[in-house]
Amino acid sequence: MRSAKRKGSPKRVLRLPDLDHAKRSVLNSLGSPDSVRSYTFAIDDFIGWYCAEPRLAFSKHVVLRYRLDLESRNLSASTINLRLAAVRRLAFEAADTGLLSPELAAGIQRVKGAKKVGVRLGNWMTVEQCKALLQAPNVTTVKGRRDRAVLAILIGCGLRRAEVAKLQLRDFQQRDAHWAVVDLIGKGRHIRTVPVPDWVKSTLDEWTSAASIADGRLFRCVNRTGSTWGAGITEKVIWHIVKEYAKKAGIQQLAPHDCRRTCALMPCRRRRTGADPVPLGARFGGDDRAVPGL
Repeated sequence: MRSAKRKGSPKRVLRLPDLDHAKRSVLNSLGSPDSVRSYTFAIDDFIGWYCAEPRLAFSKHVVLRYRLDLESRNLSASTINLRLAAVRRLAFEAADTGLLSPELAAGIQRVKGAKKVGVRLGNWMTVEQCKALLQAPNVTTVKGRRDRAVLAILIGCGLRRAEVAKLQLRDFQQRDAHWAVVDLIGKGRHIRTVPVPDWVKSTLDEWTSAASIADGRLFRCVNRTGSTWGAGITEKVIWHIVKEYAKKAGIQQLAPHDCRRTCALMPCRRRRTGADPVPLGARFGGDDRAVPGL
């Protein structure tokens, strides 16, 4: 009876099969694909560090040592806190399935994250840079029209890469004589409606007309002969599009999320400086929605 009780008692040291089982439990409890990707990377990083030193008890002391190791890598506070959140979730699922002692799991839950001091400024573009970026693609080709349409919707609507990749033609609808992406399901399954400026819609129409797209995903792969194929594009393709034409336009260190930040900050810049920049989205108000020179 004593041996059976000792065999069924919670463990202090988790082996690789136990960690894999707890990892699957964590990932199965997540609903967002972005969260699954982030937690998978964070848990794999912790498992690699944990298994590098054998016979370590999965406890608060070990997680504190792991936090010190993360800080020694010069990672940001947000990244460290995300990694620690994944480790806490791993400990909770391990304790919930009977693999880890509840006392050890409770101690791991009390591990504090890294202190975040200050706020990063981020990066955004000027109006001239936006115009140069939108003029960089060669619109005489089908691929150039697609890439220009991708850049236009990133700058004019402020969508994320994942949202642009999943866009479908049926998502564009008219409301009060204006185009909008209706009931867009974004990060964290938040639902919102995004206004689409007229110049963005005309750029999208040029792409769909050249590619003969009438249904399904808005953006498709384009081969060297100018023919579309596949059911859509990935987030990595959008990343390469932004990097390629940012280099041609002479814009340094531009990321796809910087286009979203540009769309959000451009109205504030107009109110602060009193200037009259080129409107980049429907949120600017007024009837002037055309971008000169495009």
